[in-house]
Amino acid sequence: MSAIVAIVGRPNVGKSTFFNRLIQRREAIVDAVSGVTRDRHYGKSDWNGREFSVIDTGGYVKGSDDVFEAEIDKQVELAIDEADAIIFMVDVEAGVTGMDEDVANLLRRVKKPVLLAVNKVDNSKRAEDAVEFYSLGLGEYFTIASTSGSGTGDLLDALVEVLPEKEIDKDDELPRFAVVGRPNAGKSSFINALIGEERYIVTDVAGTTRDSIDTKYNRFGFEFNLVDTAGIRRKAKVKEDLEFYSVMRSVRAIEHADVCILILDATRGFDGQVQNIFWLAQRNNKGIVILVNKWDLIEEKETNSIKHYTQKIREAMEPFTDVPILFISVLTKQRIFKAIETAVQVYESRSRKIQTRKFNDVMLPIIENNPPPAYKGKFVKIKFCTQLPTPYPQFAFFCNLPQYVRDPYKRFLENKLRENFDFNGVPISVFMRKK
Repeated sequence: MSAIVAIVGRPNVGKSTFFNRLIQRREAIVDAVSGVTRDRHYGKSDWNGREFSVIDTGGYVKGSDDVFEAEIDKQVELAIDEADAIIFMVDVEAGVTGMDEDVANLLRRVKKPVLLAVNKVDNSKRAEDAVEFYSLGLGEYFTIASTSGSGTGDLLDALVEVLPEKEIDKDDELPRFAVVGRPNAGKSSFINALIGEERYIVTDVAGTTRDSIDTKYNRFGFEFNLVDTAGIRRKAKVKEDLEFYSVMRSVRAIEHADVCILILDATRGFDGQVQNIFWLAQRNNKGIVILVNKWDLIEEKETNSIKHYTQKIREAMEPFTDVPILFISVLTKQRIFKAIETAVQVYESRSRKIQTRKFNDVMLPIIENNPPPAYKGKFVKIKFCTQLPTPYPQFAFFCNLPQYVRDPYKRFLENKLRENFDFNGVPISVFMRKK
């Protein structure tokens, strides 16, 4: 498992902006209104070859009479407890506040590395003002400007130095299939049906599974770890301490899986939260199989019901629609072994390596017949392509003017890749490189 880093501090010091910079996308809400981050945001980052998960917490307000803020405080403390290292962010414009001192008092009791980051330091005068943060008693500090990225390199250099070394598990070499989805979609029942024993507690109460549990499984002559994760709820609904840990471990299970088996409840559909789980798996370049469970509970079925239901899912998944969708019933064990067989196929596709010669023999004639459109009067000529040596499919196309190849043409190349090579259920990346 990768290390976890928690970003903490009082409201409105720039934690979400820094978080977005770390994960290189705008996922957390950034707003000038104090306390916008009401729950946690999760992401994955890396620095100097070290990968780590990041939690952006809500602003910490000790002893607030606001029930909402009190809930945020509890979740901040839980994030600190789960983290391997903590970045404590303060605001040079506001100076040391009483709330900063409250957070510092909390962190001084933590037996984990704490890095003090003084944000919004974008000139020499503010760098001089930052000296007052020594009074927090946390030692040396780092001056940064999360908006521009100034100073973040030194902070991250120090961060990766204090992160614990990755634990080596003898089972890490086995493929990992994570069973994910909303609470009460049938994940534990699915695994019980597969292994033929009541290994897990199965009830009609959502959220019974509190942790991620591994089971070694062998079918079709293929051995792998089957991971039952806690149901992932919307973060705003995570109230209990145990449930917070469940969400964190579910996110980590997805990050460290090879294939995610996403189970959804047919009666609820491919709703927003299921889509969030899907895109989390896609962003982490995991193989994906979608299982529609409880199809037997859908009363009004027509001849083309499955076709129409599948089409709605694919529309919500665009542009990544090349994903297997199976309709199952855990209760009757209908198609559950087909689901595992499909997951094995997706794993093999994700691991597939295409010989460079064969790859060029297939793709170059397609490119010659459908070259990139001219851009600003410039003509792009692609002469060579190859698969990169990465754990999941990534491809580089070498040309004279890579900066002029637009996204629609990259999607065209991806579609042709999928037509000619089996990457069903596998996200793939296309890069243009200078010849």
